[in-house]
Amino acid sequence: MGGPAPNLNGSTLEADAPSSLVARFGPDRPLRLDAGVGLTPLTIAYQTYGALNPAKSNAFLICHALTGDQHVANRNPVTGKSGWWETMVGPGKPIDTERFFVICANVLGGCMGTTGPASTNPATGKPYGLDLPLVTIADMVRAQAMLIDHLGIETLFCVAGGSMGGMQVLQWVASYPDRVFSALPIATAARHSSQNIAFHEVGRQAIMADPDWRDGRYLAEGVSPSKGLAVARMAAHITYLSENALHRKFGRKLQDRAARTFSFDADFQVESYLRHQGATFVERFDPNSYLFMTRAMDYFDLAADYGGSLPGAFKDAKTRFCVVSFTSDWLFPTADSRAIVHALNATGASVSFVEVETDKGHDAFLLDEPDLFAATRGFIDAAARARGLRPARSR
Repeated sequence: MGGPAPNLNGSTLEADAPSSLVARFGPDRPLRLDAGVGLTPLTIAYQTYGALNPAKSNAFLICHALTGDQHVANRNPVTGKSGWWETMVGPGKPIDTERFFVICANVLGGCMGTTGPASTNPATGKPYGLDLPLVTIADMVRAQAMLIDHLGIETLFCVAGGSMGGMQVLQWVASYPDRVFSALPIATAARHSSQNIAFHEVGRQAIMADPDWRDGRYLAEGVSPSKGLAVARMAAHITYLSENALHRKFGRKLQDRAARTFSFDADFQVESYLRHQGATFVERFDPNSYLFMTRAMDYFDLAADYGGSLPGAFKDAKTRFCVVSFTSDWLFPTADSRAIVHALNATGASVSFVEVETDKGHDAFLLDEPDLFAATRGFIDAAARARGLRPARSR
């Protein structure tokens, strides 16, 4: 008799057979992890948009956030929804796919085709689960560098990303200062705060307290800690918004009823909204990947890797920077961005800083924000001129 049928969500199906391009690295090219071990074999799932020019000087790497993936500007194969950054990426948009060769890879430890806890461990024939070593932001960037080498690209025109993606941008410049011409870190920080670590711990504990987590072996046992993951998503999603945004959208309005039910049903619209966010998230994300990704963010402290000096992380960089923050982002407040700018100023780096006025909170970098589009377009166009790339087509 066989065991129970695996309880697979869409991302689990993508873990070993991604609907995207794939680069594979065998035992001859192990990835050295900060945990002190070599990871092999390694699979990296990625998407590209646009064309690489003959000089290979127009490559634009996008780094995704905690719950993102490589499908930045195309239909997501799991959700069927549009790419997560189509407000920013596409023909004629600030990251113009008619000018740039745009690359986005699922991060190491993810669940959309790059090696992660839902991937099959070739040594056992079962999902890695917690047998996968913990990964760091620096590990993610090393894996991305292997992909860029695989594509035959020496220098990236720009590396851009928000939130966890912004952490990767900073790590790219610190680790590979000669390979990044320009950098666009958005709504991010050079280290994770204790408050953010605390929020992540609540989410991890929600997942691990679900009886179906099974010490991370739920895929092999045919179950899923979906309730715990849904609660983790609900708690995290609150941090992505602002109080004003929540009040404007929901206030204290009731959900499909004229009066309170005097029960624990979702009486309020905001409750129903959060439950929906949790329910849809479990269909596209692997719970163990959530543990791995949040831990990687918690461990991120760029200055600590350079003797406690954040300017020391950027001392060899000739990269042009544009640092962007949002006034209502309390998850990664403007003070975090200013700390990055001050460190860059201390090294004499070329850096501009934009604080976008908005009440949309941390998620503003994913939304329709004209000031964000204008600032990033101006920075990218100026960097492209300095790089000798063709100008944007007038529209």
